Amino acid sequence: MRATDPRASVVIPTYNRREELRTTLTSLADQNLPADEFEVIIADDGSSDGSLEVVRSFEQRLALRYFFQEDQGARAAMARNAGARLADAPVLIFLDTGTIAGPGFVEGHLALHASPDEARGPRVVIGYTYGYRPFDPTPGLAEAVAALAPEAVRRRYGEDPSFQDCRHPEFLSVDFHANSLPLPWIMPWTVNLSVATADFWRVGGFDDSFQGWGVEDLDLGLRLHKSGARFDVSREAWAIETPHERDPSGNADSVTRNALHLLRKFPEPAVELNWAWFATGDWLTEDNSAPLHARYARLLDWTDEARGLCADHELEAMLTNVPTGASVAVFGCGPKLPRSLPAGTTLFDFDVRVRAAVAADTPSRPVRHALGVRTCLPDQSFDLVIVTSRLRGVWKDYGKLILAEAHRIGRAVRSSCP
Repeated sequence: MRATDPRASVVIPTYNRREELRTTLTSLADQNLPADEFEVIIADDGSSDGSLEVVRSFEQRLALRYFFQEDQGARAAMARNAGARLADAPVLIFLDTGTIAGPGFVEGHLALHASPDEARGPRVVIGYTYGYRPFDPTPGLAEAVAALAPEAVRRRYGEDPSFQDCRHPEFLSVDFHANSLPLPWIMPWTVNLSVATADFWRVGGFDDSFQGWGVEDLDLGLRLHKSGARFDVSREAWAIETPHERDPSGNADSVTRNALHLLRKFPEPAVELNWAWFATGDWLTEDNSAPLHARYARLLDWTDEARGLCADHELEAMLTNVPTGASVAVFGCGPKLPRSLPAGTTLFDFDVRVRAAVAADTPSRPVRHALGVRTCLPDQSFDLVIVTSRLRGVWKDYGKLILAEAHRIGRAVRSSCP
């Protein structure tokens, strides 16, 4: 089958999951939208289980394209990019292997992209995904999806909380307007996601340098967010994720490494907090990311409250007896610096306005936009790290991590916080 002018390109990465791929392709063949109005692109990350034969079995039911790359470890970002390069449609829909599209899935994505919103920039559509509960699987769901059509599965479970998308509490808290969340860019996951093709490539697509499991979709979300994109949740573009075995502890190192890679690309407080969520294991123990949003909201509130809070006097005191030529870093430098601050001191502040003001007043003293939870600097980079009282408003949430980071990069630490 061919799609002469496809309205959407559905990109599905896969690796050695032939039966799950069959289930996903079957759901796409059963769409309300005629099959010649969208195309399906399989981006194979090196399967050796006969996945290609499964794809070929749908040649009469779907407009298909297939890309294969050698197995060199998990390279989902690279596979998705390769699939997107084959796309002819103006809208890219990313769907995971094993995720079952509801009959109105493609139409639901297209409907939001077609609604007038020219003045508000790019739009990212987050498709609601029932049963997407990686660490709390819906009881009986695997058996239900094997026996019933997607609509029948949804009717059986209804509004059962165990069947809801794990992001449901965050979505509900903002009446499903994801853009209103403190960290909207952490919500669009490639299990069920769409973006205009032009907007996808305008920000560079996925970053191929992400390898292993996790975070490549957050990186895309952050770059789209910075480009002015709005994030919408579509209940019409729903899908159901088929439960399958996971290895969260086995993925912990990969996701933490990738979160640090993201922080190196975007060294700023929001991304530090995202790294901490993974590095501390909170992503495994918290039911959803609502606590992370809450902690970032508290940081934003404290940033406003502390904007005029100066730390120059306490810095003056903590610089006493510092040897000449010592390398110094300051977490929470504030808007006013003491005269005794050694030349070459590395300054950090979580308030972007304070950072800009200090940089304008003293161009020779650049200020990094950072909280101090994680700096990406080498171990023992400084003779002394000073932590000021400007960080007291976030100490309950992140004090232990800030002190640990100060000790990691500093041979000595002086702190005004408890």
